[in-house]
Amino acid sequence: MKLAIITIVKHTYQEKKYYGYAPYVREMNLWGRYVAKLIVVGPKNETNVVDAIDTYYDHEQVQFISVPNFNILDFWQSLRAVFVVPIIFLRCCYAMFQADHIHLRCPGNISLMACVAQIFFPWKKKSTKYAGNWDPDSKQPWSYRLQQAILRNTFLTRNMKVLVYGEWPNETSNINPFISATYYEREKVPFKKRDYNKSLQFVFAGALVVGKRPLLTIQIIEALNKKGFPSRLHLFGDGPLMPELKAYITEHKLEQQVVIYGNRDKEEIKNQLIKAHFNILPSKSEGWPKAVAEGMFFGCIPVATPVSCVAWMLGEGTRGILIEPDLEQAVSKIIETLTHQDLDAMAKAALDWSQQYTFDRLEADIKAVLEGTF
Repeated sequence: MKLAIITIVKHTYQEKKYYGYAPYVREMNLWGRYVAKLIVVGPKNETNVVDAIDTYYDHEQVQFISVPNFNILDFWQSLRAVFVVPIIFLRCCYAMFQADHIHLRCPGNISLMACVAQIFFPWKKKSTKYAGNWDPDSKQPWSYRLQQAILRNTFLTRNMKVLVYGEWPNETSNINPFISATYYEREKVPFKKRDYNKSLQFVFAGALVVGKRPLLTIQIIEALNKKGFPSRLHLFGDGPLMPELKAYITEHKLEQQVVIYGNRDKEEIKNQLIKAHFNILPSKSEGWPKAVAEGMFFGCIPVATPVSCVAWMLGEGTRGILIEPDLEQAVSKIIETLTHQDLDAMAKAALDWSQQYTFDRLEADIKAVLEGTF
Protein backbone atom coordinates (compact mmCIF):
# COMPACT_ATOMS: atom_id res chain seq x y z
CA MET A 1 0.00 0.00 0.00
CA LYS A 2 1.14 3.53 -0.82
CA LEU A 3 0.15 6.18 1.71
CA ALA A 4 0.02 9.85 0.71
CA ILE A 5 0.35 12.31 3.61
CA ILE A 6 -0.38 16.01 3.14
CA THR A 7 0.92 18.12 6.01
CA ILE A 8 1.93 21.66 7.00
CA VAL A 9 4.97 20.39 8.95
CA LYS A 10 8.27 21.74 7.61
CA HIS A 11 10.80 19.12 6.53
CA THR A 12 14.59 18.98 6.57
CA TYR A 13 16.71 16.56 4.53
CA GLN A 14 19.90 15.36 6.22
CA GLU A 15 21.98 12.20 5.71
CA LYS A 16 19.40 10.65 3.36
CA LYS A 17 16.58 11.06 5.89
CA TYR A 18 13.64 13.44 6.10
CA TYR A 19 13.14 15.14 9.47
CA GLY A 20 10.15 16.98 10.92
CA TYR A 21 8.43 17.94 14.17
CA ALA A 22 8.91 14.88 16.38
CA PRO A 23 5.38 14.36 17.83
CA TYR A 24 3.95 14.39 14.29
CA VAL A 25 6.69 12.21 12.77
CA ARG A 26 6.47 9.64 15.58
CA GLU A 27 2.78 9.22 14.86
CA MET A 28 3.38 9.01 11.11
CA ASN A 29 5.95 6.29 11.74
CA LEU A 30 3.11 4.24 13.23
CA TRP A 31 1.14 4.68 10.00
CA GLY A 32 4.28 3.79 8.07
CA ARG A 33 4.52 0.34 9.70
CA TYR A 34 1.53 -0.82 7.67
CA VAL A 35 2.37 0.58 4.24
CA ALA A 36 5.05 -0.11 1.65
CA LYS A 37 5.68 3.52 0.73
CA LEU A 38 5.15 7.00 2.21
CA ILE A 39 4.46 9.88 -0.17
CA VAL A 40 4.83 13.04 1.91
CA VAL A 41 3.60 16.39 0.62
CA GLY A 42 4.76 19.33 2.72
CA PRO A 43 6.95 22.45 2.87
CA LYS A 44 10.72 22.46 3.20
CA ASN A 45 12.55 23.96 6.14
CA GLU A 46 14.35 26.89 4.50
CA THR A 47 17.31 26.67 6.89
CA ASN A 48 17.63 22.89 6.37
CA VAL A 49 18.71 22.62 10.01
CA VAL A 50 17.45 19.74 12.14
CA ASP A 51 15.99 21.17 15.35
CA ALA A 52 16.29 19.47 18.73
CA ILE A 53 12.58 18.65 18.67
CA ASP A 54 12.79 17.00 15.22
CA THR A 55 13.04 13.33 14.34
CA TYR A 56 13.11 11.36 11.07
CA TYR A 57 10.68 9.14 9.17
CA ASP A 58 11.70 5.59 10.03
CA HIS A 59 10.78 4.04 6.68
CA GLU A 60 12.76 2.66 3.76
CA GLN A 61 10.54 4.19 1.07
CA VAL A 62 9.86 7.90 1.56
CA GLN A 63 9.03 10.13 -1.41
CA PHE A 64 8.95 13.80 -0.46
CA ILE A 65 7.04 16.28 -2.63
CA SER A 66 7.87 19.85 -1.67
CA VAL A 67 5.20 22.54 -1.77
CA PRO A 68 5.54 26.26 -0.97
CA ASN A 69 4.17 27.58 2.29
CA PHE A 70 1.85 30.57 2.14
CA ASN A 71 -0.46 32.81 4.12
CA ILE A 72 -2.85 35.67 3.37
CA LEU A 73 -1.99 37.95 6.28
CA ASP A 74 -1.10 40.96 4.13
CA PHE A 75 -1.44 42.20 0.55
CA TRP A 76 1.88 40.86 -0.74
CA GLN A 77 1.40 37.45 0.84
CA SER A 78 -2.10 37.30 -0.61
CA LEU A 79 -0.73 38.21 -4.05
CA ARG A 80 1.90 35.47 -3.72
CA ALA A 81 -0.81 33.00 -2.74
CA VAL A 82 -2.48 33.51 -6.14
CA PHE A 83 0.59 31.96 -7.76
CA VAL A 84 1.46 29.23 -5.25
CA VAL A 85 -2.04 27.83 -4.60
CA PRO A 86 -2.29 26.16 -8.07
CA ILE A 87 1.15 24.58 -7.51
CA ILE A 88 0.08 23.13 -4.17
CA PHE A 89 -3.22 21.89 -5.58
CA LEU A 90 -1.57 20.12 -8.53
CA ARG A 91 1.13 18.50 -6.38
CA CYS A 92 -1.52 17.28 -3.93
CA CYS A 93 -3.41 15.75 -6.85
CA TYR A 94 -0.22 14.12 -8.14
CA ALA A 95 0.43 12.48 -4.77
CA MET A 96 -3.20 11.41 -4.38
CA PHE A 97 -3.21 9.85 -7.84
CA GLN A 98 -0.26 7.63 -6.85
CA ALA A 99 -1.64 6.63 -3.46
CA ASP A 100 -3.82 3.77 -2.30
CA HIS A 101 -4.75 5.67 0.88
CA ILE A 102 -4.84 9.46 1.27
CA HIS A 103 -4.19 10.97 4.70
CA LEU A 104 -4.65 14.68 5.41
CA ARG A 105 -3.26 16.52 8.43
CA CYS A 106 -5.55 19.45 9.19
CA PRO A 107 -6.03 22.35 9.75
CA GLY A 108 -3.70 24.57 7.76
CA ASN A 109 -3.42 26.46 4.49
CA ILE A 110 -1.77 23.56 2.63
CA SER A 111 -4.31 21.11 4.03
CA LEU A 112 -7.12 23.39 2.78
CA MET A 113 -5.84 22.80 -0.74
CA ALA A 114 -5.71 19.08 0.02
CA CYS A 115 -9.31 19.13 1.26
CA VAL A 116 -10.36 20.51 -2.13
CA ALA A 117 -8.11 18.13 -4.07
CA GLN A 118 -9.45 15.00 -2.36
CA ILE A 119 -12.93 15.77 -3.73
CA PHE A 120 -11.65 14.64 -7.13
CA PHE A 121 -10.70 11.17 -5.77
CA PRO A 122 -13.99 9.87 -4.35
CA TRP A 123 -13.09 6.20 -4.99
CA LYS A 124 -9.88 6.25 -2.94
CA LYS A 125 -9.69 5.35 0.76
CA LYS A 126 -9.02 8.46 2.82
CA SER A 127 -8.56 9.69 6.36
CA THR A 128 -8.00 13.06 7.99
CA LYS A 129 -6.41 13.76 11.35
CA TYR A 130 -7.92 17.07 12.44
CA ALA A 131 -5.39 18.17 15.05
CA GLY A 132 -7.12 21.45 15.89
CA ASN A 133 -10.18 22.41 17.88
CA TRP A 134 -13.26 20.70 16.37
CA ASP A 135 -15.71 22.49 18.68
CA PRO A 136 -18.41 23.88 16.33
CA ASP A 137 -19.13 26.76 18.73
CA SER A 138 -15.54 27.97 19.04
CA LYS A 139 -14.13 31.04 17.32
CA GLN A 140 -11.78 29.98 14.52
CA PRO A 141 -10.28 31.37 11.28
CA TRP A 142 -12.54 31.16 8.25
CA SER A 143 -10.08 28.80 6.52
CA TYR A 144 -10.42 26.32 9.40
CA ARG A 145 -14.21 26.60 9.22
CA LEU A 146 -14.05 25.92 5.50
CA GLN A 147 -11.95 22.79 6.01
CA GLN A 148 -14.40 21.54 8.62
CA ALA A 149 -17.33 22.21 6.29
CA ILE A 150 -15.71 20.28 3.42
CA LEU A 151 -14.78 17.36 5.67
CA ARG A 152 -18.29 17.18 7.18
CA ASN A 153 -19.93 17.17 3.75
CA THR A 154 -20.38 13.49 2.88
CA PHE A 155 -21.26 14.35 -0.73
CA LEU A 156 -18.01 16.23 -1.39
CA THR A 157 -15.89 14.10 0.96
CA ARG A 158 -16.43 10.43 0.23
CA ASN A 159 -14.75 7.30 1.54
CA MET A 160 -13.21 9.37 4.36
CA LYS A 161 -12.73 8.83 8.10
CA VAL A 162 -12.32 12.20 9.81
CA LEU A 163 -10.50 11.73 13.13
CA VAL A 164 -11.21 14.47 15.67
CA TYR A 165 -10.39 15.12 19.32
CA GLY A 166 -13.36 14.53 21.60
CA GLU A 167 -16.97 13.50 21.08
CA TRP A 168 -19.30 16.06 19.51
CA PRO A 169 -23.09 15.75 19.15
CA ASN A 170 -25.00 15.91 15.86
CA GLU A 171 -21.99 15.22 13.62
CA THR A 172 -22.05 13.51 10.23
CA SER A 173 -21.36 9.78 10.03
CA ASN A 174 -17.75 10.20 8.87
CA ILE A 175 -16.64 12.13 12.00
CA ASN A 176 -14.91 9.82 14.51
CA PRO A 177 -13.42 10.47 17.97
CA PHE A 178 -9.70 9.73 17.93
CA ILE A 179 -7.30 10.23 20.81
CA SER A 180 -3.54 10.77 20.57
CA ALA A 181 -1.15 9.27 23.12
CA THR A 182 2.34 9.73 24.53
CA TYR A 183 2.99 6.74 26.78
CA TYR A 184 3.02 2.96 26.22
CA GLU A 185 1.19 0.27 28.19
CA ARG A 186 4.48 -0.61 29.85
CA GLU A 187 4.75 2.94 31.25
CA LYS A 188 1.52 2.72 33.24
CA VAL A 189 1.89 3.26 36.98
CA PRO A 190 -0.55 2.15 39.67
CA PHE A 191 -2.57 4.84 41.40
CA LYS A 192 -0.77 6.27 44.40
CA LYS A 193 -2.38 8.66 46.87
CA ARG A 194 -0.78 12.08 47.30
CA ASP A 195 -0.64 14.06 50.53
CA TYR A 196 -2.58 17.24 49.77
CA ASN A 197 -1.77 18.68 53.19
CA LYS A 198 1.84 19.26 52.13
CA SER A 199 3.05 21.99 49.77
CA LEU A 200 1.06 21.53 46.56
CA GLN A 201 3.20 20.75 43.52
CA PHE A 202 1.94 22.03 40.14
CA VAL A 203 3.44 21.26 36.71
CA PHE A 204 3.04 23.47 33.62
CA ALA A 205 4.40 21.95 30.39
CA GLY A 206 3.98 23.97 27.23
CA ALA A 207 5.27 26.74 25.01
CA LEU A 208 5.77 30.06 26.77
CA VAL A 209 3.43 31.95 24.48
CA VAL A 210 0.39 34.13 25.07
CA GLY A 211 -2.03 31.38 24.05
CA LYS A 212 -0.88 29.05 26.85
CA ARG A 213 -1.21 31.78 29.52
CA PRO A 214 1.94 30.95 31.53
CA LEU A 215 1.79 34.33 33.34
CA LEU A 216 -1.73 33.59 34.58
CA THR A 217 -0.42 30.22 35.77
CA ILE A 218 2.31 31.91 37.83
CA GLN A 219 -0.20 34.39 39.23
CA ILE A 220 -2.49 31.54 40.31
CA ILE A 221 0.37 29.97 42.28
CA GLU A 222 1.23 33.36 43.79
CA ALA A 223 -2.39 33.89 44.87
CA LEU A 224 -2.72 30.39 46.37
CA ASN A 225 0.33 31.03 48.54
CA LYS A 226 -1.06 34.39 49.67
CA LYS A 227 -4.33 32.69 50.64
CA GLY A 228 -2.58 30.14 52.84
CA PHE A 229 -2.25 27.21 50.43
CA PRO A 230 1.51 26.59 50.07
CA SER A 231 2.14 25.83 46.39
CA ARG A 232 5.09 25.45 44.04
CA LEU A 233 5.08 25.58 40.25
CA HIS A 234 7.46 23.55 38.04
CA LEU A 235 7.30 25.30 34.67
CA PHE A 236 8.64 23.45 31.62
CA GLY A 237 8.92 25.04 28.19
CA ASP A 238 10.45 27.93 26.31
CA GLY A 239 9.24 30.75 24.14
CA PRO A 240 9.07 34.52 23.63
CA LEU A 241 7.48 35.17 27.05
CA MET A 242 10.47 33.76 28.96
CA PRO A 243 12.08 37.19 29.75
CA GLU A 244 8.73 38.63 30.90
CA LEU A 245 8.03 35.65 33.16
CA LYS A 246 11.49 35.77 34.72
CA ALA A 247 11.13 39.49 35.33
CA TYR A 248 7.75 38.95 37.02
CA ILE A 249 9.18 36.24 39.27
CA THR A 250 12.08 38.48 40.30
CA GLU A 251 9.92 41.57 40.83
CA HIS A 252 7.42 39.68 43.00
CA LYS A 253 10.07 37.60 44.80
CA LEU A 254 8.57 34.27 43.72
CA GLU A 255 11.82 32.32 43.37
CA GLN A 256 10.74 29.89 46.11
CA GLN A 257 7.33 29.41 44.50
CA VAL A 258 8.16 29.07 40.78
CA VAL A 259 10.95 27.14 39.07
CA ILE A 260 11.46 27.62 35.32
CA TYR A 261 13.28 24.72 33.69
CA GLY A 262 13.06 25.63 30.00
CA ASN A 263 12.80 22.81 27.47
CA ARG A 264 13.54 19.42 29.00
CA ASP A 265 13.23 15.87 27.71
CA LYS A 266 10.17 13.70 28.10
CA GLU A 267 11.66 11.62 30.94
CA GLU A 268 12.39 14.60 33.18
CA ILE A 269 8.87 15.96 32.76
CA LYS A 270 7.46 12.47 33.35
CA ASN A 271 9.40 12.13 36.62
CA GLN A 272 8.07 15.48 37.80
CA LEU A 273 4.49 14.53 36.90
CA ILE A 274 4.76 11.29 38.89
CA LYS A 275 5.52 13.36 42.02
CA ALA A 276 3.19 16.33 41.41
CA HIS A 277 -0.31 16.91 42.75
CA PHE A 278 -1.62 18.93 39.79
CA ASN A 279 -0.80 19.77 36.20
CA ILE A 280 -2.09 23.11 35.00
CA LEU A 281 -2.77 24.51 31.52
CA PRO A 282 -5.11 27.55 31.35
CA SER A 283 -4.73 27.93 27.58
CA LYS A 284 -6.82 29.99 25.16
CA SER A 285 -7.21 27.24 22.57
CA GLU A 286 -6.20 23.63 22.09
CA GLY A 287 -6.60 20.79 19.65
CA TRP A 288 -5.49 17.87 21.74
CA PRO A 289 -4.07 19.20 25.05
CA LYS A 290 -1.28 16.63 25.29
CA ALA A 291 0.15 18.09 28.50
CA VAL A 292 -3.18 17.62 30.27
CA ALA A 293 -3.52 13.98 29.21
CA GLU A 294 0.10 13.26 30.17
CA GLY A 295 -0.38 14.55 33.71
CA MET A 296 -3.61 12.60 34.11
CA PHE A 297 -1.76 9.43 33.03
CA PHE A 298 0.27 9.58 36.27
CA GLY A 299 -2.55 10.63 38.60
CA CYS A 300 -2.02 14.40 38.49
CA ILE A 301 -5.27 16.32 38.85
CA PRO A 302 -5.57 18.55 35.78
CA VAL A 303 -6.41 22.25 36.11
CA ALA A 304 -7.47 23.61 32.74
CA THR A 305 -9.77 25.96 30.87
CA PRO A 306 -12.78 24.33 29.11
CA VAL A 307 -11.54 24.82 25.53
CA SER A 308 -11.82 22.29 22.69
CA CYS A 309 -12.40 18.81 24.17
CA VAL A 310 -10.98 19.61 27.63
CA ALA A 311 -14.33 19.51 29.46
CA TRP A 312 -14.98 16.07 27.95
CA MET A 313 -11.51 14.88 29.00
CA LEU A 314 -12.07 16.11 32.55
CA GLY A 315 -15.50 14.49 32.78
CA GLU A 316 -17.14 17.92 33.14
CA GLY A 317 -15.16 18.40 36.35
CA THR A 318 -15.30 14.90 37.86
CA ARG A 319 -11.66 14.12 37.03
CA GLY A 320 -10.15 17.59 37.04
CA ILE A 321 -10.69 21.27 37.81
CA LEU A 322 -12.23 23.41 35.08
CA ILE A 323 -11.32 27.08 35.52
CA GLU A 324 -12.11 30.31 33.73
CA PRO A 325 -9.22 32.53 32.52
CA ASP A 326 -9.80 35.00 35.34
CA LEU A 327 -7.35 35.03 38.24
CA GLU A 328 -9.83 35.51 41.06
CA GLN A 329 -12.35 33.00 39.70
CA ALA A 330 -9.64 30.42 38.95
CA VAL A 331 -8.13 30.63 42.43
CA SER A 332 -11.57 30.44 44.07
CA LYS A 333 -12.43 27.32 42.04
CA ILE A 334 -9.15 25.61 42.98
CA ILE A 335 -9.58 26.44 46.69
CA GLU A 336 -13.19 25.24 46.62
CA THR A 337 -12.02 21.93 45.13
CA LEU A 338 -9.19 21.60 47.67
CA THR A 339 -11.55 22.10 50.61
CA HIS A 340 -14.71 20.32 49.45
CA GLN A 341 -13.81 17.55 46.97
CA ASP A 342 -12.41 14.03 47.36
CA LEU A 343 -9.04 14.71 45.70
CA ASP A 344 -7.92 11.07 45.77
CA ALA A 345 -11.07 10.01 43.91
CA MET A 346 -10.57 12.81 41.37
CA ALA A 347 -6.92 11.89 40.80
CA LYS A 348 -7.73 8.19 40.38
CA ALA A 349 -10.51 9.01 37.90
CA ALA A 350 -8.02 11.11 35.91
CA LEU A 351 -5.46 8.29 35.87
CA ASP A 352 -8.01 5.61 34.92
CA TRP A 353 -9.35 7.69 32.05
CA SER A 354 -5.98 8.68 30.60
CA GLN A 355 -4.44 5.22 30.87
CA GLN A 356 -7.04 3.92 28.42
CA TYR A 357 -5.25 5.84 25.67
CA THR A 358 -1.79 4.38 25.26
CA PHE A 359 0.58 4.50 22.31
CA ASP A 360 -0.22 0.79 21.84
CA ARG A 361 -3.91 1.57 21.43
CA LEU A 362 -3.09 4.45 19.08
CA GLU A 363 -1.15 2.05 16.84
CA ALA A 364 -4.04 -0.42 16.84
CA ASP A 365 -6.48 2.37 15.91
CA ILE A 366 -4.22 3.54 13.07
CA LYS A 367 -3.98 -0.02 11.71
CA ALA A 368 -7.78 -0.25 11.84
CA VAL A 369 -8.15 3.03 9.90
CA LEU A 370 -5.84 1.78 7.15
CA GLU A 371 -7.64 -1.58 7.01
CA GLY A 372 -11.05 0.11 6.93
CA THR A 373 -12.25 -1.48 10.16
CA PHE A 374 -12.08 1.58 12.46
